[in-house]
Amino acid sequence: MATITPTHTSGHLLLFKSTDWHKDLSPDQIQQIMTRWNDWFEGLKNEGKLIAGSPLENEGRVVSTKTGSVADGPFAESKEAVGGYFLLNVESMDEAVAIAKQCPALGHGIIVEVRPVAPCCPADRMVDEVSAPSHATA
Repeated sequence: MATITPTHTSGHLLLFKSTDWHKDLSPDQIQQIMTRWNDWFEGLKNEGKLIAGSPLENEGRVVSTKTGSVADGPFAESKEAVGGYFLLNVESMDEAVAIAKQCPALGHGIIVEVRPVAPCCPADRMVDEVSAPSHATA
């Protein structure tokens, strides 16, 4: 799959939150939802709207420079844990939200956070603003 670099007007990230959306469902119900999910994923890919996407493991590490520590995490018991993502190539936030509303697991406790991809790090913008020459005249 070719890599597409999203621009600030086209890149949107869907973050799928919840690690236990399926806990009260039967294996058949889970299979039905996952079949719909895979069809949704493939449809977005075929339409050219999906750049990348993947589930995430429930384990990892959390690095904090404030404490200088590396800790186990994210924690699987967290209902807000990010369980996966889609990186979309769409024209607007409204289009990304419309796609998020199609998530087959929405009615089962999953939360989809929609975020635009920034064109650069906000710290870069602050450095540019500070280092920009002043046009004030005396």
